[in-house]
Amino acid sequence: MHTPELFRDFLVIILASLPVAYLCLRLKLPLLVGLMLTGIAIGPYGLGFIHELEGIEILAEIGVMLLLFTIGLEFSIRKLREMKTLVLIGGGLQVGITILVTSLIAASLGREVTQAIFFGFLIALSSTAIVLKSYVDRQEVDSPHGRAAIGILLFQDICIVLMLLLIPILGGKDVVSLTSILLDLGASLGSLIVIVLLAWLLIPAFLKQVVRMRSTEVFLLTIVLLCLGLSWITFQFGLSLALGAFIAGVVLADTDFSHQATAEILPFRDVFNSLFFVSMGMLLSIEAFVQNIWSVALLVGGLMIGKALIIWGIVKLLGNPQRVAVTAAVGLAQIGEFSFVLAKAGRGHGLMPDTDYQVFLAASIITMIATPFLITYAPAIGALVQGLLRDGRFRGLENTEDDEAHVTSSGGLSDHVIIVGYGLNGRNLSRVLRAVGVNYTVLELNPEVVKEAKRQGEKINFGDATRREVLKHAEIERASALVLAMSDPRSARLTVKLARRINAEIHIIVRTRYVTEITELYELGANEVIPEEFETSIEIFARVLYRFGFSRKIIEGQIEQIRKQGYEMLRSPSGPTTRTVELDLEMKSESTESVQIRKGSPAIGRTLGAIDLRGRTGATVVAVVHEGDTKINPGAKCELFEDDIVILLGNGEEIAKAIDVLDPLEEFAMDTLRGFNP
Repeated sequence: MHTPELFRDFLVIILASLPVAYLCLRLKLPLLVGLMLTGIAIGPYGLGFIHELEGIEILAEIGVMLLLFTIGLEFSIRKLREMKTLVLIGGGLQVGITILVTSLIAASLGREVTQAIFFGFLIALSSTAIVLKSYVDRQEVDSPHGRAAIGILLFQDICIVLMLLLIPILGGKDVVSLTSILLDLGASLGSLIVIVLLAWLLIPAFLKQVVRMRSTEVFLLTIVLLCLGLSWITFQFGLSLALGAFIAGVVLADTDFSHQATAEILPFRDVFNSLFFVSMGMLLSIEAFVQNIWSVALLVGGLMIGKALIIWGIVKLLGNPQRVAVTAAVGLAQIGEFSFVLAKAGRGHGLMPDTDYQVFLAASIITMIATPFLITYAPAIGALVQGLLRDGRFRGLENTEDDEAHVTSSGGLSDHVIIVGYGLNGRNLSRVLRAVGVNYTVLELNPEVVKEAKRQGEKINFGDATRREVLKHAEIERASALVLAMSDPRSARLTVKLARRINAEIHIIVRTRYVTEITELYELGANEVIPEEFETSIEIFARVLYRFGFSRKIIEGQIEQIRKQGYEMLRSPSGPTTRTVELDLEMKSESTESVQIRKGSPAIGRTLGAIDLRGRTGATVVAVVHEGDTKINPGAKCELFEDDIVILLGNGEEIAKAIDVLDPLEEFAMDTLRGFNP
């Protein structure tokens, strides 16, 4: 394709997509559906505005790579280790069983064995791009069903290598030995391990050097280079382009640059990703669909129901409750974009006649169009199935073969804290509660995490907090507080609503990654909602206020006021823009402040007279606490030691200056991070 033609097609796609996107948003329909319908309308089988797909497909492939790159940024090596069971066992069983079932059905319908196995390859793959895009839009990437789906999708992407190697053998045109296949497969997997290790060792160090240049343009170019470069490298070793992009994102997720990388790449991802969904729609021939409508309908219904049942059984077998298993299964019950690559290859080797190819394309596109709708209703379907089968109970995972036989109770808990979610926030909270002697129990949906935590002596149980039985077994009627530290917005809303019904007095604290969740969570009954975005803002302004001479007392007062108001000051664009009378009074009024002399303080080993705080800052030292003994009105000869506590008297500006002398700014910044972010 010539460059002017590609440029024209690109403009046509954007021009056609904008009104469709606007209409979808107005009708509250998934945007992905609108983009695919746009492709059907303007493609070679529709109005014919786009004739050549080769150039568009290249741009669309970049969109898929950027999508997988940003998904990888949400993960890390640690998270992938936690998902190893889902990836290896869950993904392996899903691909293997789907191929086996599809092959048996195809063979029973008169297909040759080799062709039947090839059909199994096509049906086994799901759409990484559509599923992940839907989960990103719904903020469910890190939810239990999101992790289950992504684990299976990762294994599917790896399997593409083996499937492509086997197609010539199934077609009977190339005679390749089993040894040759195993060697090629081993080389691909070995190269994957080497690529991951080298990327993990080299990329963070390389990025540190790039960041030191303090150039946004250089940083952006470097991020694009890493994403596309690793994609190209993995492709050279027989792996998919998207897998290389995902690896680049995962490696960057463990660095300090992941958030900035996400912010820089998002606009490009969304533009190119839209091209992918439009290009998928262009493949559908309306004429072929109409001619084979009953065959297409039968294939769509059969493969989606059959595939969902297989995935449901596997995810449930891995110890997940019905709600998670059903939600993940419904989300993956479609044909993947890489199936089109296999279909083209199989067609060239005589494994797929033209009629089958057109029916397959039509059915695949329809399943893709249906996926965003299915994902929207999947949680409700999962909750319905879970309610009918009464699953999701509170249990200990020592033996999970019989839910009814292994329901356990927290036993004797009262005035305790229920922690839902054992991620970073949940673990940190449990450590603090254990250290100060507060009773608590933890609910977690990841069976591997529960097993490991139990081995370490944690008070944790496997259970779905959206279930009444689970909360009751956690003694929620007698609990003092419920802390939701999970990464599943919908489950958080359901849990808050249910917990408030059971215990009207319980104090509910919810951690959320998204500002849009705040209002609804408060309306459902949450006492406190802690949005990560706003807490980061609080940390920033705390440091800035300190730098401008405000005392800790004033800063803490401002933070307390913001939190009590449900972050309204930060949420509202018309927040206060003038200095309040109360703040003026606080700044001018006398108050006391205690400062601990930390290691590295310039005051250690010096006397109060030598430091001359009053002369330098205006603040007065009214007492010094040394090893438990308090000295009131210490004299100029009073020497300060590490861990001493100095009591200061003065107004806000004077105390802030004195703190700067006694306690370096970096130490206060660390205090702010620890103390102001619950």
